[in-house]
Amino acid sequence: MTPNESPSTDAVARDPVCGMKVTIASAVHHTTHEGQDYYFCGARCRVRFIAEPASFLQPAVPAGSCCGHDAAVGAPKSAHAAAGAQWTCPMHPEILQADPGSCPLCGMALEPTSVSIDEPPNEELIDMTRRLWVAAGFSLPVFAIAMSEMLPGQPLQHAVSPWLLMGAQALLATPVVLWCAAPFFARGWASIVHRSPNMFTLISLGVGVAWLFSVVMTGLAWLAPATIPAAYLGHGGVPGVYFEAAAVITALVLAGQVLELRARSQTGRALRALLGLSPKDARRIATDGSEHDVPLSEVRVGDRLRVRPGERVPVDGSVVEGESAIDESMMTGEPIPVGKTIGEAVTGGTLNGTGGLVVVAQRVGADAVLAQIVKMVGEAQRSRAPIQQLADRISKWFVPAVVLVAAVTMLLWYALGPEPRLTHALVNAIAVLIIACPCALGLATPISIMVATGRGAGAGVLVKSAEALQRLAEVDVLVVDKTGTLTEGRAVVTHVHALGEWTEVEILGLAAALEHGSEHPLAAAIVRGAQDRGVTVGAAQGFRSITGEGVIGRVAGREVALGNRRLFDRQGVDASELTVPTDRQRLEGDTVVWLAIDGRAAGLIGVADPIKASTASALAELRADGLEIIMLTGDHRATAEVVARRLGIARVEAEVMPHDKLRIIETLQREGRIVAMAGDGINDGPALARADVGIAMGTGTDVAI
Repeated sequence: MTPNESPSTDAVARDPVCGMKVTIASAVHHTTHEGQDYYFCGARCRVRFIAEPASFLQPAVPAGSCCGHDAAVGAPKSAHAAAGAQWTCPMHPEILQADPGSCPLCGMALEPTSVSIDEPPNEELIDMTRRLWVAAGFSLPVFAIAMSEMLPGQPLQHAVSPWLLMGAQALLATPVVLWCAAPFFARGWASIVHRSPNMFTLISLGVGVAWLFSVVMTGLAWLAPATIPAAYLGHGGVPGVYFEAAAVITALVLAGQVLELRARSQTGRALRALLGLSPKDARRIATDGSEHDVPLSEVRVGDRLRVRPGERVPVDGSVVEGESAIDESMMTGEPIPVGKTIGEAVTGGTLNGTGGLVVVAQRVGADAVLAQIVKMVGEAQRSRAPIQQLADRISKWFVPAVVLVAAVTMLLWYALGPEPRLTHALVNAIAVLIIACPCALGLATPISIMVATGRGAGAGVLVKSAEALQRLAEVDVLVVDKTGTLTEGRAVVTHVHALGEWTEVEILGLAAALEHGSEHPLAAAIVRGAQDRGVTVGAAQGFRSITGEGVIGRVAGREVALGNRRLFDRQGVDASELTVPTDRQRLEGDTVVWLAIDGRAAGLIGVADPIKASTASALAELRADGLEIIMLTGDHRATAEVVARRLGIARVEAEVMPHDKLRIIETLQREGRIVAMAGDGINDGPALARADVGIAMGTGTDVAI
């Protein structure tokens, strides 16, 4: 940015020394070099830049270090570190680097800013898992030896020399502390360097002091036992040590890290599954009319693509040839396919029905709706800090306070305590540090969460994060999707209306016989409806499907046609008697198909997505708890309002796309509302991730869950 430009209030620049993002309007440290303004995260970076600006203006300077220290703390290299890949911290988005690792400010594992279809191995998860198994294997016997002192009569201490037991604890705990806990010491040191104390500061301090004190006491016990005051000697004349505390704390913290990394890996796997909805290839029509299958990455805007029956639409575009019904449930949540004709838009990843289409590509690659959904989900997830954020906020004050209390304790015991004063002062100061190790803050809370989530699992509720459980108690508005959440998420026959001499059983039987040969989702609902009612389904001859209109054929010697008004107009059938009952069923939220027999209107069938039996009572209980209920759906407004009216939902947002759902959630949050979102589909993914609490129905898609 040149000096003549006036930056906007939210404009950001990149620190040329450490690569961090800096908000220009609030930047305190900046300088001008050769007419160009540069902004810095701190005074040290500014001083280093002024001293040698040329060394920091080379493209080889890596992003993600701060104040001369690499941001990747204890980061194993990974296949993720491909060209152009970037990793960031969910709690500190200004941290950006080319390799995986941990955040220098909070110690949290970094995650990629983008998701690719391929899933390289998670090297950090592999490394932490390996350290956990080693720590568990060594910590269990250390813990058993230490706790054996509490057994009545101390049988182990009488059977084995206490000196050997102390030496065994030292030998077993040392590899746990020096190797298994090495990443925690690296993160703790980084937190000190960056003046950002966090959970790992406390963990490394507590584990390190406990082990170091125990090693010193063990050495003195073996080499100079006379120097140890008698007050500190236990059974067999050996001093008390804290090897089991250092080893067990390390193992438990490693277990927490593994669980967190696994949860993140599962989230990435779900997003990769979402990307996998787009086909890998597309059938491109060349200018000379020839057709060739090409990788999706080679498709360009303006290319003409053929979409055959049963295939997924490869890219966003518009229909230029053909007619078909498209299953857009991944976008709208509506289970009933939507008819598409020339000039109408189609979305990549949606499923084509029985008709063939030619589509001209309009949005490809990162610009496609599906790619944007993946991006929105990722950004929404990173916008929420995990529960560790609370502990880290406390740690910023807790760590200095603990060190201060330990120092004051040492001074008081040295000044006022009994002889030997120095020994008493040192032991009690170390005791403060050991006791202040974040057992309650970092370990007891996860244990209590485990109990709560275990009880929830028994009731069929799975809680994926402690933050969600805590935040759920503060929710004051519940946003719910319609299809698959309030409703069953599948089309069923809800109403049959017969005209003249025909009966409802005959109407449903003839329609089911005709639809038995169709692949349309409505056909499956009609056939299933007939079977559930015990109606005999015959066979149809001369079956023919007319895309966008319906089906015709011959059943039991009669000409039968089933479809919409366009099909009746094509067949020259008078539908005037069906108008009133059709309007009545549509007001009830049904999708209506007409049946004609031998050229005359014979009846209609209403198909809808029924409300779950438990929905009304569940919503009533939620309202009684003071929650406001808002329905958010991609379905047609008329259908959505029918469902809302039956369930007593006052506010309805209908015909919304995934980005609209995300926008509405963000608007509610800006109003100060604590929002929970319940949904089950891919189209709900961004909103579920952005809400304060996301609730995925167990019958939903993997991406939603």
